[in-house]
Amino acid sequence: MSSAAKPSAIHLPSLATAILIMLAGTIYPLMMADSAGKADHALATALFIAMSAGMVRGVGFVPHALVWRWLFSGWMCAAALGLAVWLKWH
Repeated sequence: MSSAAKPSAIHLPSLATAILIMLAGTIYPLMMADSAGKADHALATALFIAMSAGMVRGVGFVPHALVWRWLFSGWMCAAALGLAVWLKWH
């Protein structure tokens, strides 16, 4: 008996989030700046984590190792996006 791996499906919410962050950051990079116009590195890091996790999970890739599966999950995408929103407005 062979145990074949079940193929993963595209996860549209994560993929849409990643593409939106990518496009918004390209079109309006000042969204990752503070009120003085300087780069907000914490905000950019949170957005890039959300974008990376969203892209990996969004295209349907689910890593085998538990740590990588957690880091590149839809939940991590949502958590990093929530952190980015909190950093932007507080």
